[in-house]
Amino acid sequence: MSVPGKDTLHMLAVFHYVIAGLIALVACIPLIHLTVGLSLTVGAITGDEPVLGIVGAVFTLVAALIILIGWGLAVFIFFVGRNLDRQTKYQFCMIGAGVLCIFMPLGTILGVFTLITLQEDSVKALFNRNEASGELSEDSRNN
Repeated sequence: MSVPGKDTLHMLAVFHYVIAGLIALVACIPLIHLTVGLSLTVGAITGDEPVLGIVGAVFTLVAALIILIGWGLAVFIFFVGRNLDRQTKYQFCMIGAGVLCIFMPLGTILGVFTLITLQEDSVKALFNRNEASGELSEDSRNN
């Protein structure tokens, strides 16, 4: 079995960037509901009926919440990919790989491969070495 190294982590990071983009794109789908909800709330469609205004406000809030959660997850997965590429923040990458398993089927495949790769001793050594050198550079900046 070959030893995963920086190339494997870089490839996983690129796939994390792609999945983050897909998640952000899918999170844009509720923009349609947000537009309809805003139209109902403002009264462009309702004709001054307060019940439809309340329904529009609920549409707007739910759509905005879904969009914000989706974009937040996309940013999270993007930062996981960046940390994989830099071989820093091991626990953050492990948590991100676990969260990525929620997004079936591509996210699950990528999350499982990332978890398996992060369990290798050589990869743990890369992360430990980079985190130790990061601590040394932070200590030298503080002094």
